[in-house]
Amino acid sequence: MEKINVGGQAVIEGVMMRAPRSVAIAVRRANGEIVVKRELVAPLSERYPFVKLPIIRGAVALFQSLITGIKALNFSANEAMSEEEKEGEPGDNDLSSWAMAGTMVIAFGFGIGLFFVLPLYATKLLTQFAIISDNNIVFNLVDGLVRVIVFLVYIWTISRMKDIQRVFQYHGAEHKSIFAYEAGEKMTVENVRRYSRLHPRCGTSFLLIVMLVSIAVFSLIPKLWPFYLKAGSRVVLLPLIAGISYEFLKWSAKNEANPLVKLIITPGLALQRLTTGEPDDAQLEVAIRSLDEALEVNAGFADDRLVV
Repeated sequence: MEKINVGGQAVIEGVMMRAPRSVAIAVRRANGEIVVKRELVAPLSERYPFVKLPIIRGAVALFQSLITGIKALNFSANEAMSEEEKEGEPGDNDLSSWAMAGTMVIAFGFGIGLFFVLPLYATKLLTQFAIISDNNIVFNLVDGLVRVIVFLVYIWTISRMKDIQRVFQYHGAEHKSIFAYEAGEKMTVENVRRYSRLHPRCGTSFLLIVMLVSIAVFSLIPKLWPFYLKAGSRVVLLPLIAGISYEFLKWSAKNEANPLVKLIITPGLALQRLTTGEPDDAQLEVAIRSLDEALEVNAGFADDRLVV
């Protein structure tokens, strides 16, 4: 089978894998069996060609990933529960379209507030108390530094949680499976286990790139703007920042052998030591199943449905 670009996401007791025309979510149920939800997905660029334009494609990919990710988490949370934990009629645990939209708004708002507005306010306080200069360059550098610190503290904090550690192990299984596929290996647990859990195209690395790109973009905001305009501009400029970060990630993936690129992506790989864990064989089995199913649906060898 011709090699195609694939990506993924760890979910609750499972892995979601995405191919250009398919999504597959594999979850291990409480009784040990693996259930897979397969879905055929038509690329948005086929209906709207402008979506393929640089920068725009990155912004669109960000929001598509949010939607797909929340749907995958909802499915995995429902399937990972034991029968005793499930209540009501089948489907009662699924999020409605309105609930899904509300969840996205809350998640997006939380991220904006924590990683963009809070650092801005903290930096503003530092200038008011004359702890740092109000020079525009100094202000944005400190604002960016505070943002990165908040991000690292957040990642470190959630990585201490037992349930999140399980998700991070599945994250490692996802990376190992993709590495093995890209190397042309036969997809077995023994083969996949040998590969690294740190992948240069990981979403964790992407978020770190977003943090760094935002420092440069926000430096263009006039210093004399009031706080509410500066905070609002961070929301408005986020699609642009995501687009630039996406282009850089694609470029670095094509030039990963370049010594300069290796140096640039090193912080992202280091951060993945927090957001990934070494998976066990059962977790690798789930990741491999998810990838195999996504590739089969993408190639037209299987339909989109729920399978066990």
